[in-house]
Amino acid sequence: MTDAPLIAILDDEPEIRRLLSSALEEAGFRTQSFARALEFEAALRRITPEACLIDLGLPDRDGLALVHRLATESGAAIIIISGRAQVQDKVTGLELGADDYIIKPFEPAEVVARIRARLRRPAQVPGRSGQTVRFADWTADFDRYMLIAPDGTEAPLSHAEAEVLRMFIDNPRRLITRSQMLDTLGGTAGDSFDRAMDVRISRLRTKLGEDPKNPRLIKTIYGAGYIFLAEIS
Repeated sequence: MTDAPLIAILDDEPEIRRLLSSALEEAGFRTQSFARALEFEAALRRITPEACLIDLGLPDRDGLALVHRLATESGAAIIIISGRAQVQDKVTGLELGADDYIIKPFEPAEVVARIRARLRRPAQVPGRSGQTVRFADWTADFDRYMLIAPDGTEAPLSHAEAEVLRMFIDNPRRLITRSQMLDTLGGTAGDSFDRAMDVRISRLRTKLGEDPKNPRLIKTIYGAGYIFLAEIS
């Protein structure tokens, strides 16, 4: 059990924390629960969760601001669990870096399934071991969630950005359709998923120094999907 993935739960409702902890631990995960953002952020200095379940309606911090910070500073998967059911709330959460968005009330089994989907590692590139991959003079270090430029400059990858980059690296020079993205990355089909993917790819292009009008590595095939043109080494 000590090697089981650690899931951090941040929700000010005791019953929600109890329900999530019970379901996750029964499924083989470890959990730590927090009622306030302040204690959650303090705990992140000493724990490294594989995934964070974040409620947006926190009493001491804006939940969306916290999601954005986690997405830029942590390699953990981020799943929002919120009573906010408006499409715009979901889109905003995904755009800010969340990997998934679950609306309350929810079935605990669904949460467990979503976490398993998020933590499932894409297949490694054939013939390659470890979690460091070189492409077009860049290096993706998936152990540290870091993108290393040809000059050695490092830029952190969010869990969501790393998932997308893994998908491209595992499928070089192949058309990847929206449907294939949905199958690989999980989520719910619809405008919010499409928009979240566009945002993640845009962020990857920025970190790769791509010209948005003429990207060299991640090409958009309008009406079809994307192609990753880098040579993998």
